[in-house]
Amino acid sequence: MLNRIVLIGRLTKDPELRHTQSGKAVCAFTLAVDRPFVSQDGNRETDFINIVVWNKMAENCAQYLGKGKLAAVDGRLQIRSYDGQDGQRRYVTEVIADNVRFLSPKSEQQSSQQEAWVGDSGYNSPPEDLPF
Repeated sequence: MLNRIVLIGRLTKDPELRHTQSGKAVCAFTLAVDRPFVSQDGNRETDFINIVVWNKMAENCAQYLGKGKLAAVDGRLQIRSYDGQDGQRRYVTEVIADNVRFLSPKSEQQSSQQEAWVGDSGYNSPPEDLPF
C-alpha cells in the first residue's frame, strides 16, 4: 500500500512551533495549493492544506519559512479523529511531512536556485549563505 503526497504552495501564515512534553519539536503550517484548472467563472481555486513537521525539520521550518514563502512538501496523508467538548466526533485531515523544500529565495533579489532541502537527517546540500 502507498500513502504519499507531494505538494507545492505558499504558506498562509508564519509556522507555529511547539514542543511536546518529552521535548520533541512539532511545527504546523497551512499550505495554499492552487488547483490545476480554473472554475467556470474563470477563477483559479485553491486548497488550504494543514502540514505537520517533526523534530529538527520542524525547527528549521519555523526558522526559515514564513507567510507567503513557497515550499514543497513530501509526506503522507493522515486523518485522525477526536471527541469535541460538545461530544461530537471531529475529523482532522493533515499531511505529515517527511521532507520540506524551501523554494523561495532568501530575498527576492537572489536567484531562485538557492533552495534548501530539509529531510529527517537535516539539510541536504544547503545554500552557502544560510547560517548552519
